[in-house]
Amino acid sequence: MSPLLIYLVFGSPTYHAEARFSIASAIVRARQTPSLKLSIRVYTDDPNPYAGLPVELVDFSLARRESLTAPTHYVFRAKHAILLEALQEVSTAVLIDTDTFFRESPLQLFERVMPGQLLCNALGPLYGEIREQPLYQLLAGTLQSKGLADDGMRMTNSGVIGLTQADGAVLQHALQLMDEYYAESEQAYTLEEFSLAVSARVAGLQLAECTDVIHHYWSRKKLFRAKVQAWNAKHWQEPLSEQAVADTLLVTDVLPRPPTATRLAYRMAIRALPVTCRQFVREVIYGCYPYSNEFDAACASVWWEKALDNALEKGADPAEVLGWLDKNVVGKLLGKRRAEVRKHLMHYCKVNG
Repeated sequence: MSPLLIYLVFGSPTYHAEARFSIASAIVRARQTPSLKLSIRVYTDDPNPYAGLPVELVDFSLARRESLTAPTHYVFRAKHAILLEALQEVSTAVLIDTDTFFRESPLQLFERVMPGQLLCNALGPLYGEIREQPLYQLLAGTLQSKGLADDGMRMTNSGVIGLTQADGAVLQHALQLMDEYYAESEQAYTLEEFSLAVSARVAGLQLAECTDVIHHYWSRKKLFRAKVQAWNAKHWQEPLSEQAVADTLLVTDVLPRPPTATRLAYRMAIRALPVTCRQFVREVIYGCYPYSNEFDAACASVWWEKALDNALEKGADPAEVLGWLDKNVVGKLLGKRRAEVRKHLMHYCKVNG
């Protein structure tokens, strides 16, 4: 069987939309290396979003989910369980989170999956460098006394997990660690990837990362989701049409910001404003900039919301922030879009209390 790329998708429509674009990006980028015969499997509670995509669908209903997350019902336990299941059928498999898309051909991903090596999305800090975090304070003493971890253990990001069949036991051990330490870790959200790092250390696996091949947008998620949502809205019916393929390449990992010279000009234009409102105005302007890339332009409302959220976190109240839009220099910079920004933020405030 061909190298297997696996997605686990359930719950919110947002996750399905993310997965749909990630899969499309894998297929489009795979065309750059025709030698790769790629198989894609989606474990999901809803098959409908994957119409038009050449994928194998596997049921992941509530009953299936409960069986794979027992006994603790820690939801991310299912990632290791389904990857282990797949490795009983294929020699090489990679599981990838939904909030990802491909920068390069998946061939480069699978070239890094080899016996004795764990492929993860990115290498993290050393265990001893996170002494202030709960996973160290709660578990380090126990794990170190058992010889399972030390301060030199490298942490991993499991947005991507790639293994060969020969190293499947690493997943089994990680599952055991999750079950054993779930309560002791106070139900840590990241216990899954931590357990993988511990298990890989015990097995003596080398670690490889793939940030150059995969963009995992766990940071600045709202901005990248806006790009992905715009692509889905445009290409829901035909995700692999000629235009959809072309547009897939336009959804980039670049944050949508005006050019450097323009940003400096904005800073100069607002320098007379009170310091308290400059960041808000600057971020609103970033959203209003006329980007030539339609998927960057789709991030406008996210910039505006981010600007408001940041101002509120610093102690401003909504009425004060909206009042900043009335300043003359702001009106000149926003032009006709000022009314649009105000309307959107008033609605955002209402919805979010």
